[in-house]
Amino acid sequence: MGFQVHREEVLDGEQLRAMLDESPARAAQAILMAAKAGLLDAQALLGQILLEGRGIERDEALALRWFQIAAQGGHVMARNMAGRCFEHGWGCTADSGTAAREYRLAAQAGLDWGLYNYANLQATGRGVPCDQQQALMCYRQAAELGHAKSMNLLGRYLEEGQFCPQDLDAAVEWYRRSAQGGDFRGQFSYAAVLADRGQIDAALEWLRKALAGGNLKFLRVAYNALSAANDPQIRAMAVDYQRRLKLLTVL
Repeated sequence: MGFQVHREEVLDGEQLRAMLDESPARAAQAILMAAKAGLLDAQALLGQILLEGRGIERDEALALRWFQIAAQGGHVMARNMAGRCFEHGWGCTADSGTAAREYRLAAQAGLDWGLYNYANLQATGRGVPCDQQQALMCYRQAAELGHAKSMNLLGRYLEEGQFCPQDLDAAVEWYRRSAQGGDFRGQFSYAAVLADRGQIDAALEWLRKALAGGNLKFLRVAYNALSAANDPQIRAMAVDYQRRLKLLTVL
């Protein structure tokens, strides 16, 4: 009679996540035990730490396998993460079509990240036919669920009148909500609106927040935009963005 682990003997998903912050290696062993015992949250979390190499040796192929196991059990975020693996070629050959299928299933289950990722593929025609109207609909659904990145993109559609009637007031409101939700692109978009309205101090505050969270791709685009700004205080922020850009490039 072999050693058996019972579900009631393992920690739940929230306990495992809390343990990760305190002791990643110890948590990884507990997560592995819980995943093998069939706890869906643990299976999804095991996929995540395998993907990141957090407390356990990094193994993208095994991460994808655990995401798929959890997804088959009904874990919607694991389904979304399997889509990300197929989109980016993590542990597998990149396959936009398979990624789109996984995202679509996550989106149909009402997951905001699934809606956002599926919309990204629809907007660019990767793995599915390009369909901006459907992409906009998915972004809107995700935004209404509180997804900050989708809020910013919905704001852009509304500001530019792309595939929908132009609505500047609604665009500004979505930018504000995105910024307050922590999306650095939303913070930059909202700062641009505030700067255009002459609210320079408030714009600078949001630009600093966007600077702190932005990635390399964003910082390059933002630096060019700030360098061409009309207001001298806004232009001066370009120096800070350039400094941060150089630092991240070195790292």
